[in-house]
Amino acid sequence: MKHPVLFHRNWLIVVGLFLIAGQSLLFYFAYGNFETAIFDSVFSLVIFSGMALCFWYPFSFFNSANIRNSTIISNIIISGFVIIAIWILLTKSFIQGIIQEQTIFEEYWKITLPYRIGTGVFLFGITVLAYYLFISIANLSEKKAREAKLESLVKETELKMLRSQINPHFLFNTLNSISALTVSNPEKARDMVIKLSDFMRYALARKDDFPVSLKSELDNLRLYLDIEKVRFGNRLIVEEQIEDLCLEAMIPAMTLQPLYENAVKHGVYESSETVVTKTVAKLSDGFLNIEISNNYDLDSTPHKGTGTGLSNVSRRLELFYGAKSMMNYSKENGIFTVVMIIPANFNHLKYEDTQNVNN
Repeated sequence: MKHPVLFHRNWLIVVGLFLIAGQSLLFYFAYGNFETAIFDSVFSLVIFSGMALCFWYPFSFFNSANIRNSTIISNIIISGFVIIAIWILLTKSFIQGIIQEQTIFEEYWKITLPYRIGTGVFLFGITVLAYYLFISIANLSEKKAREAKLESLVKETELKMLRSQINPHFLFNTLNSISALTVSNPEKARDMVIKLSDFMRYALARKDDFPVSLKSELDNLRLYLDIEKVRFGNRLIVEEQIEDLCLEAMIPAMTLQPLYENAVKHGVYESSETVVTKTVAKLSDGFLNIEISNNYDLDSTPHKGTGTGLSNVSRRLELFYGAKSMMNYSKENGIFTVVMIIPANFNHLKYEDTQNVNN
């Protein structure tokens, strides 16, 4: 650990001036010669400051080594005795050089010695307390840095875990569909394989901690919907009302896909009628509002889902934005609606540009 005073030089000067003023007044009232008191205070405190600065290194060693508390206390007391004794002797030599008259010097020294000893004990105590304070601050900062790093690792791990739950869910459904079409309609099966390949390329290339533009996300979602349209044809209709500025807003990659998958699963899968999936995106008061809705058959027996898609999206938004984001859903008059509200972040350096730079 570096010497803490190197990072607090301004405070050292302020405290030093305060102590010089205090000791000068003390010696002046004790003896009566203000000029001698000033010279004495300045020189003695400069000497003590140098010794206190050097004391940091054995002090930090005492507290970093595996030493019992009683031993640490003993070392500090012995160090304090030695430092104060050397300080008094050096100061005495200096004062003796200023006050040539031996009788006056002995009188001045006799009067000020008790105050000097008290000042030395006080200054050494302040030094020890300050060094313990510096160590506590450094330990606290190090602890916070470790906690922040650990929190970041936990967040990254959880994001990857959530996404790993999303991608296979869609993949398994699509592979089952392809398997069914290979016999009844090989051409459609081939088309689905190609679109699935493009979709997975996008999904696997994206990093969980790097947002993408809403335009990129929607382009990929159209691949997903094209895959489903191969199966359901005209029974699946997609409508979009996207404000142009919203297309440049940045959102976590693969955030919307589970919502579309949910709409298809509980809309088209469970209905023999045409299902319209509608996406509306607009900006409002610095937030990006995305609303995804679909109609569903009120008379059909609903398929009981696990809730993985909606809960994962909600959790990912919480990890990315904290309390600044919100997601809720509702069922009303045969319409299932999911509303997602997140901060409208715009980043001119797109993910694709970053990938090109890295390559």
